[in-house]
Amino acid sequence: MKMDGVQRAVLVLLVACCVFLVITQQASAAKHAVGGSQGWDESTNFDSWTSAQTFKVGDQLVFKYSQGLHSVVELSSEAAYKSCDIGKSVNSLSTGNDVVKLDKPGTRYFACGTTGHCGQGMKLKVTTVAGNAPSTPASSSSTPASTSAASPHFPGPASFVPLMILVILCAFSVF
Repeated sequence: MKMDGVQRAVLVLLVACCVFLVITQQASAAKHAVGGSQGWDESTNFDSWTSAQTFKVGDQLVFKYSQGLHSVVELSSEAAYKSCDIGKSVNSLSTGNDVVKLDKPGTRYFACGTTGHCGQGMKLKVTTVAGNAPSTPASSSSTPASTSAASPHFPGPASFVPLMILVILCAFSVF
């Protein structure tokens, strides 16, 4: 089947629109400033902070803290989280402005690697949901607006693949 110039232009436009929708969806992921305006600090009530949030796949956790005073250790299990066993870590960060991408559904556990801080409550349990659940960063009173502005919600990129195939097939069958 040979396409003329108009058919080719329509097809390119349709594919470009689909690609734009996928890119827009990825940009809509929320950035959660861990601990809100207090940041990653011993004085923050992290259980209260997480209860006001909904975390979804694609979102990011942003840990802001004084470099050298704190760190972020991702723990391997709930048991390690409950007992503050930072020796069972899967990742350790210490820049003072660490970003962790929530790349799959499930629960992840974080603690401060500084001796005694986890025992003082400087630990975080984050449950990430899949799919189309909207992210809900904390309100501007507890999280800086620059990292908590709610973004529009779009379906996940996987839902655009069948749409793109359908659009391309329709374009070929119409012309």
